[in-house]
Amino acid sequence: MAATDLVSSYAEARETHSAVVFLVGERAYKLKKSVDLGFLDFSSRSKRLAVLHRELALNRRLAPDVYLGISEVLDVDGRPLDHLLVMRRMPEQRRLTHLVVSGAEVGGHLTALAHLMATFHSHAGRGPDVDESGTRDALWGRWQGNLDRAQPFVGTRLEAAEVDAVRRLAQRYLDGRAPLFEDRIRRSAIVDGHGDLLAEDIFCLSDGPRVLDCLEFDDRLRHLDRIDDMACLAMDLERLGAPGAAEGLLAAYAALSSDTAPASLVHHYIGYRAFMRAMVACLPHGRDTRSSTLPGRLLDLAQRHLEDGRVSLILVGGAPGTGKTTLAGRLAEDLGCAVLSTDLVRKELAGLPPRTHASAAAGCGIYTPAWTDRTYREVLHRAEGLLTMGRTVVLDGTWGDADLRALAASLAERTSSDLVQLRCDVPAEVATHRIVVRDSVSDADPVIAAGLREAFDDWPGSARVDTRPPVDLVAAQVQHRIQPWRTTRATGQTMRPRLPAD
Repeated sequence: MAATDLVSSYAEARETHSAVVFLVGERAYKLKKSVDLGFLDFSSRSKRLAVLHRELALNRRLAPDVYLGISEVLDVDGRPLDHLLVMRRMPEQRRLTHLVVSGAEVGGHLTALAHLMATFHSHAGRGPDVDESGTRDALWGRWQGNLDRAQPFVGTRLEAAEVDAVRRLAQRYLDGRAPLFEDRIRRSAIVDGHGDLLAEDIFCLSDGPRVLDCLEFDDRLRHLDRIDDMACLAMDLERLGAPGAAEGLLAAYAALSSDTAPASLVHHYIGYRAFMRAMVACLPHGRDTRSSTLPGRLLDLAQRHLEDGRVSLILVGGAPGTGKTTLAGRLAEDLGCAVLSTDLVRKELAGLPPRTHASAAAGCGIYTPAWTDRTYREVLHRAEGLLTMGRTVVLDGTWGDADLRALAASLAERTSSDLVQLRCDVPAEVATHRIVVRDSVSDADPVIAAGLREAFDDWPGSARVDTRPPVDLVAAQVQHRIQPWRTTRATGQTMRPRLPAD
């Protein structure tokens, strides 16, 4: 391929905070700067040479035909001054950034890229030294490092309130999710990956994608959850205004890798990546430093995804016939989360099929106070397992007992989950009619329902929900209460891809 087929100009130079790349004809030459930025140290020629050799070896894992070797920079007397990484120059018009910004169809390219990365991750290095970077504490350490490095720019290029919100949201998610990160390690999801997957470094060629410029200066930052690797590119696609492309990439990767990570974890990693890029964009010669608004936009993106990654414990309660089961099911469907029903768990504990009726007078049979206490405690126990794994849970039950609600509140606090309390309520005659005509697993008849309504403890902190309107409308109103940050802004545009349901 002739150089004129690659780009419009024969020679160009591009600068980042840590390197200069010279594009000449059919070759690209990378020169590391003599800098020490804290998170990387290229201050001596020996360090720069070592990191170039490391970069060559690591990048040949994904693009062996692009990374050609190392060359010396010689002075006029033949004395070596520095070193260059020599690469095959890629066609600018096939850069993923260019394709996305120009509005080209990239779905097929992203599917091919997802396949490449799923295969790469399946063979990537693993082991105890890699797993160390996948713990909750290791991730929080990286968060703290980025937050500390962003501090000089807070109040100038980064809004202080948003940085504080990002810190709070990130820490709250991690505080309650230790079992999730332990499970990711057990599933061998922590790999020696790419570490900095950005659209600018991906070229969509006719014979498949070429992925360049992996993170080479610190192995610990390249040892990461494979979902973190993909979240980096999803973040970048969203930054470029292509949330649909980000959604498609994540869905394709999940299918090809059979990775069942909860949506909350994907959101968390996208938020983490967006904040890290916001910090980097503040550095001199960072990528896209010509845009003074970029750090703020990335910070906003980080906060939005961390909000979307919040884990909630949602109590949907009320007396029989008030529509709580219908609403709970619809919320679980719309939010892509689990629903646990006290009716079903009660019969499971009793060894009864779900639709076998066990009608008894109030307080008798499997409806004694002891049975009810056992049932609700079992529901909360199961909910705890889901919450700590990053999955929002809807609990469908009467929740008329203040002591049982206190146990739920304690669970939410213990797992750093948002507690949402919804009390369904309709006039007694509406509830009675529903009980008479419904086909349900519930054993409550109108007499039992009336007794439960009378015995219902006051429920401060709950939102009263009238379920007489169509369930679609009720669910939409309730979702706004559960996740107010998802409300479309005045621009009428959302900034987040819809992730696959858990």
